[in-house]
This record gives sequence, C-alpha cells and structure tokens, in this order.
Amino acid sequence: MEYRPLGRTGVSVSQMCLGAMMFGAFGNPHHDDAVRIIHRALDAGINVIDTADGYSAGESEQIVGKALAGGRRDDVVLAVKFGPPFDEKPNHRGASRRWITEGVEGSLRRLGTDWIDLYQVGVPDPDTDIDETLGALTDLVRAGKIRSFGASKVPASQIVEAQWVADRRGHGRFRTEQPPYSLLTRAIEYDVLPTCRRHGMGVLAYSPLAGGWLSGSYRKGREIGGPGSVARRQRFAGRYDTAAASNAAKLDAADALGALADEAGLTLVQLAVAFAVRHPAVTATIIGPRTMEHLEGYLAADGIVLSDDVLDRIDEIVPPGVTVNVADNMWEFGTTALTAANRRR
Repeated sequence: MEYRPLGRTGVSVSQMCLGAMMFGAFGNPHHDDAVRIIHRALDAGINVIDTADGYSAGESEQIVGKALAGGRRDDVVLAVKFGPPFDEKPNHRGASRRWITEGVEGSLRRLGTDWIDLYQVGVPDPDTDIDETLGALTDLVRAGKIRSFGASKVPASQIVEAQWVADRRGHGRFRTEQPPYSLLTRAIEYDVLPTCRRHGMGVLAYSPLAGGWLSGSYRKGREIGGPGSVARRQRFAGRYDTAAASNAAKLDAADALGALADEAGLTLVQLAVAFAVRHPAVTATIIGPRTMEHLEGYLAADGIVLSDDVLDRIDEIVPPGVTVNVADNMWEFGTTALTAANRRR
C-alpha cells in the first residue's frame, strides 16, 4: 500500500481510505461482520478511516469505535464528517459554532476516542458565516479534540474564500477537501483539484465506483437490480433507473469502460480505483465496501498503474473535466447555485 502526505498536515495516509458509510442500517447492519471488514482493511495497510455522524444516525461511528478498541486506534488516521441533518432537531445540522461544539462531543463518545484526526464539514452551510465555522473548528484544535479540519463538496471559489478568511481572521484553515471523483464524474479536474494543489490541501476523493455504476454490474444486456443495500435502493431509486434519459449516457460510458477494462486484463473496479488514485492532486480515494467480497475487490487494485494508452482510451470515453450525469457532482447538496435551474436564472 502506498502512503502519501495528507496535504501539508505532516500526516501520511494510505492511497485507499476505508469509507464507513455502508456500516450500519444504511448498508451492512451486522456489527461483527463490519468489524471484521475494518480489521481486514487495516491488516492490508489501509491506515485512514472516514465516517460521519449522519451515517446510519451515528451507528457507523459506533461500529468504527468497536473496531478500533483494544489498541488499534493509535495507528489509524480517523476522519469524521458533520453537517447534514443528524436527526429531526433543527439545530443538529450545519456548520454553526453551536452544532460543531455539540456534535464533536457526540462523535468522540460514539467512536470511543479522545481525539479526531480530521474533522470535516460534510456539506457547505450557506446559512453560517465561514468565519464562525473556521473559528469554532480552530478552537477545537486548540482544545485538543481534533488535530485538523477540512470540508467536502466545496467549489473552487469557496475553497479560495475560506483560505482568505482564515488568513485575514487568524483562524486555522481547511487542510483537506472531499469531493466525488470517478471515471464518470470528472468535473473537479477542471478547477477544484488545481485549486487544492495550489493551496497545499489533501484530497480524499469519494465514490470511485460512481455509486456502483463502475462495479461491473452495469453493462448493456444485463439485468440491473441497483445497489445491494435496500436502504440505498429506496433512497436513490431514480439514480439507478437505466431507462431514465439522464442515466442512458452513464450506461453507455460504463459499458465502454467495462470493455476497456476487459481488454486491459483488469476488473472494472480495478480500473476505476487505479484511475482515481492516479491524479497528482488526489491523496487517497475512499472505498466503501458493504461486504468482505467488496473489500477484496477494492484491494485488488492496489499497485496497479494504468498505461498512457489506457488513460488515452479513458479520455475518449469520458473527456477530462467532464461529468457524464451532472447530478453526480452533488451540487444539489453542496452548491445549489451551480445546479442547472439556478445557473440559468
């Protein structure tokens, strides 16, 4: 497993990050099974785990805490996100000082740890001044509850704004960004990744399989059942409807990429993960296994280097900077001003 600097934090992390979204009711509800998957990932050399308070209403954090008990915690870089609604209470969400101060205590308790290595704003909060958010996170660093902080799904303009505010107000700055990035979702190559490099930020790119579209199951002529998790099928039903016009181009691209992987002697998962970790601005790609079989498929991509010929073929299928279905940029969660309806009005 290759290890890389996490921006300029001085911390080194594995090129694959174990994402814990699928541990709990949203994916794999069996705690002992999830713990075994985490231990297998750690034994394979992965040293960074990403979770969130909102993953299965804190259940994911509880599972990660169980897995790290008994001496595993010290060797793991623990990344935690907050921001999306944690429950029905109106102030248990967002990036206000009030919720940051309260939310971090809940995460520390569920994880069974005294500190979080990387605390991340899971989604931009348009209702909270960035100065308040940075100030609250800086205070958590000074209190020793977190080591550094970052953000997720932030456009380049807001990344720069946050850097300026931190400099002018004497706050700590965002050290990392967590955007979606895959063979089908390449919009961040246009400006987000260059901006992160310019500011020395680490990048933990998520969804290298584009929500399962690059798992190898989405090929023309095959029956497609959608995600294995019932909760995901219910929540994102429209995103897996291959009859929808918005997904037709994704199916075409996924099928072509699957054929390319076959020619290269790789699984599509290997091709997708190897691509995601190759970009010089990407520190690690977040893999999100639900089962041990999924994890082994991800780990099989370790050490694979794609040739220039394969990369050129990829660019012919999905050009650099292009996202096949714009909805996969997650702008509706991060930056609504960039959605099609708002850009034209």
